[in-house]
Amino acid sequence: MITQNKTRQMSEAFITSVFLALSGGFQDAYTFFVRDKVFSNAQTGNVVLLSTHMMQGEYRQGIKYLFPILAFALGIFIAERISAKYKHSKKIHWRQMVLLFEIIILTGVGFIGTDYNMIATMLVSLSCAMQVQTFRKVNGYAYASTMCIGNLRSGTESLSIYLREKKREQLIKTMHYFGVIFFFAIGAGVGGKISVSFGIQSIWVSPVLLCISFLLMEKRSER
Repeated sequence: MITQNKTRQMSEAFITSVFLALSGGFQDAYTFFVRDKVFSNAQTGNVVLLSTHMMQGEYRQGIKYLFPILAFALGIFIAERISAKYKHSKKIHWRQMVLLFEIIILTGVGFIGTDYNMIATMLVSLSCAMQVQTFRKVNGYAYASTMCIGNLRSGTESLSIYLREKKREQLIKTMHYFGVIFFFAIGAGVGGKISVSFGIQSIWVSPVLLCISFLLMEKRSER
């Protein structure tokens, strides 16, 4: 009997998504604990806080949540443009190019003092957006490496289908989604602890994690 193995890009491999999720969780914890309690990834939370402060007339407190939202949108735009221009590049994978931008941005954030927290948070938000726009599949399943709500929905849906139909594929799909959530949570927990202890330079852990993903992608495919 002949067994056919599916070949997929390393950018979609689960091991790559592990380090992306760890980094995503770390970044959110970092900006929350070190940069004035503003989220870099969770833009829903920023929208809620922005609206709440604005409705209460606290414009100065509210406006700080607007800029990360705008930076996140800009990050999506930049990543899409990179994809369109370099998608067929043979020298370097366009997703690796995005990772290099992220690594440079996040390394720079570690040099920005607390007087410029808003600029630092905006840069982290921009980096997160580039990542979530660029890495959208893990082993063929649509997912997000920098947030949990979509993964939680998809994972729970797959679990429900598995319990009803007993199809192994749905169980595997469920494990992928909850696995990504687990590593995001680990990244956030470790990020919070390190950020409180070491301050602004603690963000440098995130580029290290992204470097691992970058190196994993040097192997273009896996079976």
